[in-house]
Amino acid sequence: MLSVAAIAPFTPPLPAQTRESALSQTEIEQVREARYYPSDCVLLFVKFLDLRTQEVHDLYAKPRRPGREQDTHDLLEQFTSIADELSDNLDDYGPRHADLRKTLPKIIEATDRWSSTLKSPPDDPAYSVARKLALESIRDLRESTTELVAEQTTWFKAHPPTKEPKPGETAPPIDIPR
Repeated sequence: MLSVAAIAPFTPPLPAQTRESALSQTEIEQVREARYYPSDCVLLFVKFLDLRTQEVHDLYAKPRRPGREQDTHDLLEQFTSIADELSDNLDDYGPRHADLRKTLPKIIEATDRWSSTLKSPPDDPAYSVARKLALESIRDLRESTTELVAEQTTWFKAHPPTKEPKPGETAPPIDIPR
């Protein structure tokens, strides 16, 4: 007689247990490569969110096709997931004082663009909840980014970054204690 514990590893997960990523495999690889450079990683998420909003825009700019409402719903869910992931990354980078001062204004600017694009499709019950969640994610992302801008400004005034030598210049000698 086989025990349940012996069989469990061989049973496929139930549909509710599998979690499909909002990012494609190519996008996941791009994020993995950019992880070491917080600014680049954040800009990648902005790019992915721009792509999703462009796809929503394209669904309504072109002649109507069957399944448009479901496609809109799916894109809005992807958008929300990616926006939440970006917010989580900002929450992680903030306390570590990763220098995002040049990147954060781009997020704030993009939130206006995303919000107006996601509000443009006509109301439909197929995606009304997904749109509401996406717009809430945008609002939350804008608020947290605005707070992070203030935190970064304060931090880097008190702790100015060391200047990197320009190409062709030599770095100052390192003092090694003996």
